[in-house]
Amino acid sequence: MPTIDEDPSASLTAEAAPCSPWRVTAVEALPGFRLRVAFADGLTGTVNMSRMVHSPKAGVFAALADPSLFAKVRLDYGAVTWPGELDLAPDAMHAAIQEHKEWSL
Repeated sequence: MPTIDEDPSASLTAEAAPCSPWRVTAVEALPGFRLRVAFADGLTGTVNMSRMVHSPKAGVFAALADPSLFAKVRLDYGAVTWPGELDLAPDAMHAAIQEHKEWSL
């Protein structure tokens, strides 16, 4: 098998996207401040943020108590994000969903 030194095109064919199993590949806002998520390894589950967004200790996440802002969820490099630089840790989300099928915050 040729090495990269012998075949310079080998380094050009590598996949540029992160391949971590906890990379989120799909997210959908659901009623009740919940999310449906899917990961690169095929794992799927829900994130329940209803308690957190209504908590007095919600901090910056209190803004997500506005349903129209919560619905603006999107993916950014495999992480769940919202406008205003709000995001969730995909590795922690994956671990909780793998164990419980839901991550409650």
